[in-house]
Amino acid sequence: MFKKIDILIIRAYIGPFILSFAVVTFILLLHFMLGYISELIGKDLGLWVYGRLIMYFSFNVMQMAFPLAILISSLIAYGNLGEHFELTALKASGISLIRTLRPIFLFVLFITGLAFFISNTVVPYANLKAYSLLWDAKTKKPSVSFTEGAFYYGLDGYAIKVGKKINDIDFENVIINNFSQGRGNTEVVLAKKGRIQTVHNKTYLRFDLYNGNSYSEIFDTESSVAKKEFVRTNFDSSSIMFSLESFKMNKTDESLFKSNEVMMNVKQLSNASDSIDRELAKRMVEMERNITNILAYQNKKHVDTNKRKIEAFPLKDANQSPQMQSTIYSTALNNARNVKNILQSNIDAMAYQYQSQKDIDVEMWMKFTNAAACIIMFLIGAPLGSIIKKGGLGMPLLVSVIFFVIFYIFSLLGKQLVKQSDFNLYIGMWMADIVLFPFGIIFLIQAKNDSRLFEFDFSSWKSRIMNRFGKNKTVLEPSTPTIDLNERDQ
Repeated sequence: MFKKIDILIIRAYIGPFILSFAVVTFILLLHFMLGYISELIGKDLGLWVYGRLIMYFSFNVMQMAFPLAILISSLIAYGNLGEHFELTALKASGISLIRTLRPIFLFVLFITGLAFFISNTVVPYANLKAYSLLWDAKTKKPSVSFTEGAFYYGLDGYAIKVGKKINDIDFENVIINNFSQGRGNTEVVLAKKGRIQTVHNKTYLRFDLYNGNSYSEIFDTESSVAKKEFVRTNFDSSSIMFSLESFKMNKTDESLFKSNEVMMNVKQLSNASDSIDRELAKRMVEMERNITNILAYQNKKHVDTNKRKIEAFPLKDANQSPQMQSTIYSTALNNARNVKNILQSNIDAMAYQYQSQKDIDVEMWMKFTNAAACIIMFLIGAPLGSIIKKGGLGMPLLVSVIFFVIFYIFSLLGKQLVKQSDFNLYIGMWMADIVLFPFGIIFLIQAKNDSRLFEFDFSSWKSRIMNRFGKNKTVLEPSTPTIDLNERDQ
């Protein structure tokens, strides 16, 4: 049952968390989209396509946004509580720091579950939609754009050159070469001025030309002998229609992308990894059978297994002709080459499958490690905020960036070690969490004991060590001689 103190702490935490999550998601999304911006600009995709890409990729970056947002908001919330002496008042009332962490810890557990749910369910679906849409956008032709003094070949069957651009639709000194008949440059149009505009719901581009000439070659298709005529035409105004069908964005079948590991959930990734194990085992059996068929002497039934050395079949025999010996050598050499080729092809195929299995396993465990990072970041942020006692965005943001960079570096390092070597999968994927977890425990102990950030009580630890190792020893102290006054008087 939540009490007033729990509601107070949750209210102090929920605002910074929402703000931090929104800002972090925006920054990570901006960084992610900048990698594709050069392939999207100039293709007249429209706001609807950009909006869908942003929405889909927003779910993708949430996997990293949740841990960082929890770290920043924990530092801000507990820094504000410490800066305004609210934590001090709570401690004076007999409420420990661990008690104040309980409501936020329950909230962080909920966020951890939500992060795993999004990573396992929403992100694969969003990736499938995003990358298929991104592929359609990347393969779409750029929108029509003319450059002064250069030919434009974007319209199929035509080469268009403008001498001067007055604006985006008006030009001067226009040259149009027509290759659409498949007979070379059969028509050339020269015009002093021209204007373009899209018609029929942007399915056609109309080029209006003014004050020009048209030079064309007309072939006689009915005659058996190739004949052609040269025709020159003067015009005050003329129009040419160009189809824009090739500029439309075609939708690709999404099932072509489903085999990629980023489009799968944990169950699908696990099944894919198991299927690769079965394929590897099956390939090993087939490889052994193929080699055994080539090296037929291995199938010899009557072999004395008690002998340490089996006598080899002699290649040179006095009873054999040179031609027979040459045949034996050629057969042995061909068999050896066949075995080598079989081994090499299977090794290459198995190496590819093994690398694919690594990628699948890395993607599967990333869903768990990113979710667990939410708890690690909370264990770091909340105690550290109560120690620093600084709210706002200054110090918390600086500390958050430092720990997030550490988390990102070790996450990337572990992932690369697993993919590029035989490094242990579990250690590599949990490396970042393993490295940061001790920091959370240390900060929690320091905050619980009301210690400063790097304060260490050496005298206390020294006395504990001396008491532990010195309690069984007898300390001999020098005796002080005593003098009997009565004896001295006698």
